[in-house]
Amino acid sequence: MKLTADRIIDAGMAVFAESGYHGLSMRRVAERLDAHAGSLYYHVPNKAALLQLMADRVARQAYDAGTEALAALDASSGWQARVTAQTVALRRSIRQHPGGAIMFADSPKTLSPGALSVMERLLDTLAAAGVPAEQCGTAADTVLSHVTGYVLQEQSEPPVVPPDPEAVAALHRRFPRTVAAAVHDQDGQFARSLELICAGIATLLPPAERP
Repeated sequence: MKLTADRIIDAGMAVFAESGYHGLSMRRVAERLDAHAGSLYYHVPNKAALLQLMADRVARQAYDAGTEALAALDASSGWQARVTAQTVALRRSIRQHPGGAIMFADSPKTLSPGALSVMERLLDTLAAAGVPAEQCGTAADTVLSHVTGYVLQEQSEPPVVPPDPEAVAALHRRFPRTVAAAVHDQDGQFARSLELICAGIATLLPPAERP
């Protein structure tokens, strides 16, 4: 098949999923495509450019998912529902890609149009809610950082549990609050965390605009 930038991005995503950032190389991508590494450079000049394209794809997919989520809302939905719809869609979208949280988190640094679109729409939502202009950027960045951080934890390796039951029991006795707060329902916990963040943002609104 003819080499295209899209095929190279597909292969790059697959290699990244298998080996992570340090395992990604133009040579390995070429091998996956059964091509010579030199033939890739006509479409994608180097690994940094490939990572930028991969991150932008993840961000664009997240933006499109947010568009669908917003379209499904009732016209009377408030700003909290609109923020939640965008962030739930973002989490679901970047979770579909191994390493998606890392790629999305890095995408604004490369001026990814997809990532900037996600940020711009969230800023529009907060500004329309009445969040002061000087606070909008911090509020939006807090929301997006929470999503990427949450997914980063979800995509990390599971913790190693000590095989000794006595050691486990000792940890439970030593850290009872931490054990009690352990998350088993990731979706429910994420929803509650968004409620807390939105409650904090609501304090920035003029009194007449607060829920």
